[in-house]
Amino acid sequence: MTGKKFIYIALLVLLAASAMTVQAQTAGSTAATESTKSASNPSSVSAGTLRLGVFADADSLPFLLAERDKLFAQEGVDVELLRFQSAVERDSAFQAGALDGMISDILAAMLSVHGGFPVKITSLTDGRYGIAAAPGSGIKSLGELAGKPIASSRNSVIHYMIDTLMAEAGVPEDKILISPVPKMPIRLEMLLGGQASGAGLPEPFLTTAATRGARILAATDDYGMGLGVLLFSEKSLSEKLPLIEKLYRAYWKAAQKINATPEAYRSLLVEAAGFSKEAAAAYTFVVYQRPRLPRPEDIQVASAWLVNKGLMPKPIAPQSLTDPRLIQGL
Repeated sequence: MTGKKFIYIALLVLLAASAMTVQAQTAGSTAATESTKSASNPSSVSAGTLRLGVFADADSLPFLLAERDKLFAQEGVDVELLRFQSAVERDSAFQAGALDGMISDILAAMLSVHGGFPVKITSLTDGRYGIAAAPGSGIKSLGELAGKPIASSRNSVIHYMIDTLMAEAGVPEDKILISPVPKMPIRLEMLLGGQASGAGLPEPFLTTAATRGARILAATDDYGMGLGVLLFSEKSLSEKLPLIEKLYRAYWKAAQKINATPEAYRSLLVEAAGFSKEAAAAYTFVVYQRPRLPRPEDIQVASAWLVNKGLMPKPIAPQSLTDPRLIQGL
């Protein structure tokens, strides 16, 4: 392994900290784990099959529905969804060539390219991250979190989300106090127990916090902040483009079904996406948008953040990170 790739992996471990335990979900995930193909020992990708790394979360829900309702088969493509328990495991499988693509985030994609692993973002996904205030804290706005500890992983997509939304609320950088708590369940319990004034959380932890008395102060979908992405290796894009086009058609059909009657898929949150029954009952479905690319300015801002944090030496040009071909035919 080259020194550059070693450095990349070390950085990606830091970036992935917020996602490492997103999949440490409640008991509802057991059946979904059995129904989704195992990712514990993925082999090399076969020529006629697409293997996609997913988490049990809102981003993945249309893919999980497409698998359950055989929408992939209807489009004539064999897709294996491999659920991972951590971003590190997923990224290791991707780097080993065991995955064609994966659900990831903009920052991880940039670090991948910087580290010498050629990938392309093919579209945004529609997950949700947010900032919640502790129960009983009396905090009702992001501005009231200034100078107070916010539990999050450092140098992660959630850290970036917190910095961005707090800055938009007018909070100076030196008043954004990140309290490092990489493990998501511990972060949630610290928030609920008042050991942190706020916390950055993905779903389903964000909704779970709200059902237990926390106040959601801001969420990425409210701000039009696209962070989750679907990306593929350049090799797979070169060799399997027609198959990936079929995958996208099935994904968009599934997303439209959820958008049309979201209540019909609340049980799928428990069965396939790892939500507890409590969180599933309270969850507000995101509106899945037609697959689109991140805005160049959003990539530039995220890239500058990574440079400012010392995680990359220079920004990455937006056009070098994206491939528009998959969304053009939808």
